[in-house]
Amino acid sequence: IDKKTAAMASEEIDWGGSVSEEGMIMTKSLSKCIHTGLSNPLTEPVNCSLIKGDYIYFHYGCDGQDDRGWGCGYRTMQTMASWLSLNWTPPKYYDRPPPSIPEIQQALVTMGDKPGSFSGSREWIGTFEASLVLDYFYDVPCKLVHIRGGGAELEHVAVEELHQHFDKHGSPVMMGGDKDNSSKGILGVCTGDKGSYLLVIDPHYYGCHLEKTELQKRGWVMWKGVSSLDQSSFYNLCMPQTAKKRI
Repeated sequence: IDKKTAAMASEEIDWGGSVSEEGMIMTKSLSKCIHTGLSNPLTEPVNCSLIKGDYIYFHYGCDGQDDRGWGCGYRTMQTMASWLSLNWTPPKYYDRPPPSIPEIQQALVTMGDKPGSFSGSREWIGTFEASLVLDYFYDVPCKLVHIRGGGAELEHVAVEELHQHFDKHGSPVMMGGDKDNSSKGILGVCTGDKGSYLLVIDPHYYGCHLEKTELQKRGWVMWKGVSSLDQSSFYNLCMPQTAKKRI
């Protein structure tokens, strides 16, 4: 990548707001586009489809709230929301900071999806709740795709859906399952003769600010073979339908 792109990729954005004294996070700044610079997993991919536009990496504790063990879905959704705030039109949604965990919970209560006791709780959210919240705050519909367990479904159905999504919409995707219930963001898919790989951004990091290169080195964003996913787990995909409305 050229120097200008590299400078943009390493930029830190401060959304403002307060940071709690609890936890290890001592900064309000969050890293941008942490996947840039990673090499493709295949030397000669048949097809490689990637995210288009900028996003912010949200992870455990990044705003001072210790959400370890239950907040991964919220953090993945916040990363998706950051993409919408930086790339989405109409203008009234542009630059709208990603909602906080309390805001997400209250929105789900307001919509009637969750009882009042959900607000302020440590209950997790999945792809369905993420679709509701993204539509609530950004007026963007999401396509939900259910992938039954098994290598064939993952390798063919999920991979094809992701290729089509990134080629048409270019927005980040949320992925979650049952046996593999760790939420993850998907930023791209690469397919070659030796199978397919997903570009996974992992919200489970907890700690002080790390540079993009260190996050990559530690595997918080990396290419993962589809064959490495839990073949006995089903998976759900939440894919924001953003074609023709990007800036």
